[in-house]
Amino acid sequence: MRLVIARCSVDYIGRLTAHLPMAPRLVLIKADGSVSIHADDRAFKPLNWMNPPCKLKEDGETWTVTHGKTGEKLVLTMAEILHDSSHELGVDPGLIKDGVEAHLQELLAEHITTLGVGYSLIRREYMTAIGPVDILCRDAQGATVAIEIKRRGEIDGVEQLTRYLELLNRDPLLSPVRGVFAAQEIKPQARVLATDRGIDCVTLDYDTLRGIEPENPTLF
Repeated sequence: MRLVIARCSVDYIGRLTAHLPMAPRLVLIKADGSVSIHADDRAFKPLNWMNPPCKLKEDGETWTVTHGKTGEKLVLTMAEILHDSSHELGVDPGLIKDGVEAHLQELLAEHITTLGVGYSLIRREYMTAIGPVDILCRDAQGATVAIEIKRRGEIDGVEQLTRYLELLNRDPLLSPVRGVFAAQEIKPQARVLATDRGIDCVTLDYDTLRGIEPENPTLF
């Protein structure tokens, strides 16, 4: 990764145009070819960026980043370079956290009655033509229930479960199939979308599923 701190202006040339006036900024040039321009605020969000495939050409004070497919450009005018260094980070092992989705799936399958008395497991990783449903089970009335499990429940997860439900409900041996969206945390927008589509939401407490009973249960 190359880190450049410079007084620069930035012009985006593409479907629209945008201009960042001259100011001190951080320019990140990553090994995948991506280039992003940052200010000293906004957390992780860049002011402007170019995703790969793209190519950086340095011509004196003018640095031009050109996208390989669209031809869009970022043109950086460098008034003064304050810092320029490169660092080899190597292959990142990825984020490892306790309570990942696979473990949540395993725990919920082992304790399926957490969802209600009379629930029974059909199987984990129930394969469909578009991918595996995390858990397929039956409720106390014998109806089929498809469960999608996430660590953090967002709109994408609801959309994924919706696609599974549309497919599963075509199978006369399973239909009608209803959905349960289960996560350690469910974003308000995801909950609204799930409710609108008739999908139940369940907030999972990881410690409770592991058999550690808190003073104040927070499973639902």
